[in-house]
Amino acid sequence: MEGRGPSLVDVAALAGVSTQTVSRVSMGLDNVRPKTRDKVLAAMAELGYAPNTAARALRYGSFRTIGVIAHRLARTGESRTVEAVVEAARAEGYTVTLIDVENPTSDVVSAAANRLSHQAIDGLVIIRAETATPATLALPPRLPVVVSDSRFVGHHPAVGADQADGARRATQHLLDLGHSTVHHVAGPADSAPAQLRAEAWRATLGAAGSPVPEIVVGDWSAASGYDAGRRLAADPDVTAVFCANDEMAAGVLRALHEAGRAVPGDVSVVGFDDILLAGYLWPPLTTVVQDFDEIGRRLVARLLEQVRAGGGVNAAEVSLAETSADEAEGDEDDEDDLHEVVPVELKVRQSTAPPRPPA
Repeated sequence: MEGRGPSLVDVAALAGVSTQTVSRVSMGLDNVRPKTRDKVLAAMAELGYAPNTAARALRYGSFRTIGVIAHRLARTGESRTVEAVVEAARAEGYTVTLIDVENPTSDVVSAAANRLSHQAIDGLVIIRAETATPATLALPPRLPVVVSDSRFVGHHPAVGADQADGARRATQHLLDLGHSTVHHVAGPADSAPAQLRAEAWRATLGAAGSPVPEIVVGDWSAASGYDAGRRLAADPDVTAVFCANDEMAAGVLRALHEAGRAVPGDVSVVGFDDILLAGYLWPPLTTVVQDFDEIGRRLVARLLEQVRAGGGVNAAEVSLAETSADEAEGDEDDEDDLHEVVPVELKVRQSTAPPRPPA
């Protein structure tokens, strides 16, 4: 090996396996026995072998890497979605390169996408572009892209939980218990999911003929939920609260407890997300369950469909497809082909109950 670096053939010889097996291990594929994988990895380490990603891409037409752009990974939705994407990508033999942008404006997200496109990725997953819009987001041409944001329907393939149905279920559950109205602790104004949940809450109350209280805005944190809960606890007319996420609901529960208002005896509380802690709060929290694992699987599946087809879906192509669909009978489902909504469910626990009868 003098004068050259170790090769795939050298690794195969040292490990006592075929070059195909070494190739599978280097690409992260799962169809290799654990003991064999360990032997190959040990041989790579001993020889100082590093796979040539550029050569591999030329040979196989793929870098086996997905780029991910996220915002505020400390938040439950983002972190769990990214985790699900990583797991789904691993199952397909892909690794993930992640950029966590501080401020998801169109310029920042576009710059992050361009930076990732130069780092040997096959496609891009955007976890909620937030303030970026389909009209202002500039992405590299022909780069396969999928977005976990329903606002991008008709521009890029999109996958997301049914935010509106989740908020409707939460609000309707409280109304069905007999509460005359439902107060809402919303997420921040620059969050698309927060907006969708608030709109559905408002529409559900309107359809029931119930009063629509003033929204209390939080920032997804338990601290902001606690502040909101203190305000709501001071109003004796508040008997039901729908919180836009479970962390804020936890803060509301504490504030109500400190104010001497029993949950669910005096006030019923519903959250959103079903974080692992939700079932261990006191009382255990009724909440909307998002299937983050399924969202991650579908995001990766949608992206790899584009990768394997040889390119991305851009806005011009979608516009042309929509025009063709308008002209062709029986093609009404073209937009559905670009958008997948993952169903949600309401998990009823002990934080909700009918209101106390009047004294």
